[in-house]
Amino acid sequence: MYRVIVLYEQEPDAASYAEHAEVCRQVPNGVFRHGKVFGSPMGEPSHAYYAEWEFADKDAFETGTHSDEFMASGKDAYKRGLPQPSVVFADVS
Repeated sequence: MYRVIVLYEQEPDAASYAEHAEVCRQVPNGVFRHGKVFGSPMGEPSHAYYAEWEFADKDAFETGTHSDEFMASGKDAYKRGLPQPSVVFADVS
């Protein structure tokens, strides 16, 4: 399983992000999820919001992340002025 993990230091505007999530759900072969970060094991969490795409395998990941829809999600986030996130790719065993 492969994931694209998106972490925001600040929580985005809820209404704008709901619209953005609809764009993210268009990425082929992936399941998109998002939500508030509510805590951490010690102290305040360093991130306020989380999003991810989950892909069943490497082929699905490659197809999804190289798609026009994935590129459109990044452009949409920029256009909406969403907080700059940290983005990482993970191979989940």
